[in-house]
Amino acid sequence: MRVLGDYRRTEATVADDRLAIASGDPELAELARAELPELEQRLVTLEAELKKRLIPRDPDDDRNVIVEIRAGTGGDEASLFAADLYRMYTKYAERMSWKQEILSSSPSEVGGFKEIIVQLSGVNVYRQMKFESGVHRVQRVPDTEASGRIHTSAATVAVLPEVEDVDVEVQEKDLRVDVYRAGGPGGQGVNTTDSAVRITHLPTGLVVTCQDERSQIKNRARALKVLRARLYDQKLQEAQAKYAAQRKSQVSTGDRSAKIRTYNFPQSRVTDHRINFTAHNLPAVMEGDLDALSGALLDADVAERLEALGAAER
Repeated sequence: MRVLGDYRRTEATVADDRLAIASGDPELAELARAELPELEQRLVTLEAELKKRLIPRDPDDDRNVIVEIRAGTGGDEASLFAADLYRMYTKYAERMSWKQEILSSSPSEVGGFKEIIVQLSGVNVYRQMKFESGVHRVQRVPDTEASGRIHTSAATVAVLPEVEDVDVEVQEKDLRVDVYRAGGPGGQGVNTTDSAVRITHLPTGLVVTCQDERSQIKNRARALKVLRARLYDQKLQEAQAKYAAQRKSQVSTGDRSAKIRTYNFPQSRVTDHRINFTAHNLPAVMEGDLDALSGALLDADVAERLEALGAAER
C-alpha cells in the first residue's frame, strides 16, 4: 500500500531528525529543526488517510439508485419545488455522466410534480447520492404571490439502492397486482388501454404504481424494480437508525421525515442542517453543482465512523 509506505518512510525520517536535534551537533540540529514541522504535519495527514482506509466500504456504494421525489407541504409551490429538485439532480447526473430514466411521474396542474421517480445509473451513484434522503425545504416568493411574501414549502426525497432479484426475494403469492387505464397526460395510446399497474406487497402494505409506459408488461417490470428497492431500503433504514442511536450519527439517521436542508432563495443560501454546512451559491446548486455539499457530507460521515472506530478501540 503506497500510503503505508509513505507513512513508514516519513515516520523514520521524523525519528532521524529528532535524534539529530538531540545529538548536540549544532549544524545537523539546525537542518533537522528546519524540516521537522513539515514532516510532522505530513505524518498527521498520512495517519488520517490510513485510518480512513481502515473504515469498511459501504457495500452499496457502487449500486445504481432509484430517486423518489414527492411534493410535501405547500400546495402548488411544493410541486414546483419537487420539479426543481428533479431538475437539480438531473443536472448533477449530467455532470457525473450518469444515465437517467424516469420510471414513474405524476405531474401537477401548475407544471410541477406531485411525484416523480427516476433511476440513475453509473459509477459510485449511491455513494454520491445516499445522503440526499429526507425533507428538503424551500423559502422563496412564489410566482403566484402578488404581494411578494416569502413562502415556505417542502418536498421529500428518498434515495434507494437499486437491487436485483437475488438481493430481495419477492414472492408472487405476496403480491396483489391491479391493472387499470392510465389517467392524466400521457397520450392517446396510454390512456385508452389498461396499461397502468398497481402492485401491493401484502406483507408490508407497500404500494407501487407505474403508468408511464404504454406496455402493461413494462409498467409491471418498473413497479417491481421500485418495490424491491423500497423493501431493501426498509432494511437499510432500520440498520441506519440503530447505528445512529448507538453512535449519535448526524448524517445517516434512517429517518426519512427529518428536515435535512433549506434552500433560501432571497439570500441565495443553501444550508444542510445535519452538519451545519452553508453555501452561498444557491443558483449554482440548483444547476446541479452539488460537489461542495456532497463532499462535506461524505467527510462528516468519515469523521463519524473514524470516531466510532476509535471508541471501539478504547
